[in-house]
Amino acid sequence: MDASIVIISLPAIFRGIGLDPLAPGNIGYLLWMILGYLLVSAVLVVVLGRLGDMFGRVRIYNLGFLIFACASVALSLDPFRAGAGALWLILWRIVQAFGGSMLTANSAAILTDAFPTRQRGMALGINQITALAGQFLGLLAGGLLAAVDWRAVFWVSVPVSITGTIWSYLSLRETSAGRPGRIDWLGNLTFAVGAGILLAGITYGIQPYGGSATGWGNPWVLTGLIGGATLLLLFCYVETHVAEPMFNLALFKVRAFAAGNLAALLTAIARGGLQFMLIIWLQGIWLPLHGYDYEDTPLWAGVFMLPLTLGFLIAGPLSGYLSDRFGARLFSTAGLGLVACSFLGLLALPVNFDYGMFAALLLLNGLGQGMFSAPNTSSIMGSVLPEYRGVASGMRSTFQNSGTALSIGVFFSLMVSGLASSLPRTLSSGLQAHGVPAAAAEHAAALPPVSTLFATFLGNNPIEHLLSSDGALDHVSTSQRAALTGHTFFPQLVSGPFHHGLTIVFSVAAGMALVSALASALRGSHRAEPDPARQDQPPTAGDVRETPQPRHNTSS
Repeated sequence: MDASIVIISLPAIFRGIGLDPLAPGNIGYLLWMILGYLLVSAVLVVVLGRLGDMFGRVRIYNLGFLIFACASVALSLDPFRAGAGALWLILWRIVQAFGGSMLTANSAAILTDAFPTRQRGMALGINQITALAGQFLGLLAGGLLAAVDWRAVFWVSVPVSITGTIWSYLSLRETSAGRPGRIDWLGNLTFAVGAGILLAGITYGIQPYGGSATGWGNPWVLTGLIGGATLLLLFCYVETHVAEPMFNLALFKVRAFAAGNLAALLTAIARGGLQFMLIIWLQGIWLPLHGYDYEDTPLWAGVFMLPLTLGFLIAGPLSGYLSDRFGARLFSTAGLGLVACSFLGLLALPVNFDYGMFAALLLLNGLGQGMFSAPNTSSIMGSVLPEYRGVASGMRSTFQNSGTALSIGVFFSLMVSGLASSLPRTLSSGLQAHGVPAAAAEHAAALPPVSTLFATFLGNNPIEHLLSSDGALDHVSTSQRAALTGHTFFPQLVSGPFHHGLTIVFSVAAGMALVSALASALRGSHRAEPDPARQDQPPTAGDVRETPQPRHNTSS
């Protein structure tokens, strides 16, 4: 709920602290509000999953709720304005991410501990349904509360997180004993710093640098990418030479674990790109063309994307239940095939599409993602020994969160590259044709394409935003001003360049979904470990596992 409510309310939040996020020096604030939470989650979930294995998953989970509640209160009490106010929000979102990582790192492990094999897929499916319900509620609550007061966006998280804290402390019980061990300090350090630098480099890579539309040629970005990758290689070396590694690389010898995580990573990249591109498509072009005010487009974009959520709601628990009986490979692989087909269908749509076909493709995509998600999670978690479930859950979350962060870097770069080749020329000629002085038109066209994309993402009319800042609208007639700032000028102007970018984005996403499906198909006919209740019975062929054994054990 908190993730979607913050994204949908970003325009009101930045207006509330008196900061223009689209000013050249302020784009970083906007990016870190979106990506800071994801980056911290991707870095910390493995560490916190490992701590859950050592000290108790429920204990770490409960503490995460408490930290999340405190950070929500601090966010709503932001005492600053402008850049200082944005920094306050970003820093407390990082603290909030720390608490949230405690939850996500251990939730799948707690469920895997609590439910027998025959019910595990269904339980994980229901868990994902609640997450999607929260995202939907966040869209509605954000659209309503942002109109009242931007601080209310953060206040709404407070009663939810406080209730969750009390509820979890009263109701959750440890079902697995913590396994004493030592903390892998060198592994933690190299992973946290390496992953953090790498993802930060990707974050700054989509920002303009010099005369380039993106920052991939920025020496600091290149240093971050190379340095982060080097530290992660060092991390892999460290993990193979310590007695109790944080990141148990031996788990990747299990085919179901390795294939499931690879499929999850590629699917997260494809899914993240889909969500952001759909939001920009709807808010920047389709909704204005159909008469919606730019200020109202964030809320209506969430409403018109509901078929995606509906498909997930239908397929998630059903595929989880069926995978308990028939295995994960069939459903997860078929689901990814549907996801790839939906991307190809979106690729064939015109920019000003018929909503019925668009909704059908979103529903197909949601059904495919729902078919994949719960069975894949159940397969990953069921492929490891109980004492490794915390770190396995953290590793799974790391791949998913890293995939989402990578998708923003990958797909925004692809879209920006597509727009940079034609948008400036198209924008300049279109503005001059409506009476804007040549100098003002060239200045507006020189704005980095990423700023134009973020303007639509925030529910702003990019043309009005560009021309109002330097007074260019004062030099045109009333009718020309109305045309420039109306619903149709910008969408019609950018539909060609934007569709070129969409073609690149959805082609890459479809390819990733197909590779993901291949990885899922290669997971084998693996089944999870036998139920604890059946441990006194002789094992059957279906009970055999490929899980690597701990160094101190000689048998399972």
